Amino acid sequence: MRAAPRSGLLAAATALVGVVAAAPAGAPGWTAAPAAGRPYAYLEGTAGSVLQDTLSLTNPGTGPLTVRLTGQGAPVAFAARTVTVPPRTRADVPFAVTVTADTPPGDHRGTVRATAAGREVRVDLRLRVNGPRLAALTVEDVRVDTATGDLHYTLVNRGSTVLAPALAVRADGLLGTVLDRPGHPLPLTLRPGERAARTEPWPDPPALDSVTVRLTATAPGAAPATARADAAFATGPALAATGGTLLAAAACGAWALRRRGGPRIRRAPAGATA
Repeated sequence: MRAAPRSGLLAAATALVGVVAAAPAGAPGWTAAPAAGRPYAYLEGTAGSVLQDTLSLTNPGTGPLTVRLTGQGAPVAFAARTVTVPPRTRADVPFAVTVTADTPPGDHRGTVRATAAGREVRVDLRLRVNGPRLAALTVEDVRVDTATGDLHYTLVNRGSTVLAPALAVRADGLLGTVLDRPGHPLPLTLRPGERAARTEPWPDPPALDSVTVRLTATAPGAAPATARADAAFATGPALAATGGTLLAAAACGAWALRRRGGPRIRRAPAGATA
């Protein structure tokens, strides 16, 4: 393994570096493997670098062999994607893996695939990305849909590692807590720098209340992140019922005042004179 500039890969031509003996009867056909007989290709570097290695294609047959090369699970670029290997010859094909700037530190896997004569050979590609590992998560853009109760929010991976977040929800109203949902894993993972807009359902929000909603996101190795939003729920039926109650209370109050506050007429005893 060695780090290489992009121009070095583009300038590299397919090199025919050896001649192999003709394959005996019944021997396996062509092969594809990392150069120098290694069991897999191993690359190591930092995010933002370009790493280079070589794939060896061996044709033990008596005719030319055309091999097509592709990569899977990693951004692989080949000096040539289609290589014709002469008979009884080994061709060494340079390839490079671009480690993007947002690739998190740690171990990653990929595959180099060689296809020829109706057969495919897969070569294991192992990538080690060096760098500090930082887990950081934020909750942003919290919004409450008062028509449905849905809680909308965005999770953002601010660190350098892949995160598997969980979410806890709490809502407090005028008379106390109306929702207390403990932390539960979310069905997603976030790569460094990745954002995910999410919706948390609240199927039974209050009909009439002013609430403060707090969302707390956690992930292994990351500090908890909390964001809040305020919302006022006031549905039509609740307003109608509340209005009716207030009117009834006002009518009862007025009736009570009339009973207590009206003038009283005292009748004079029979036979009394003015």
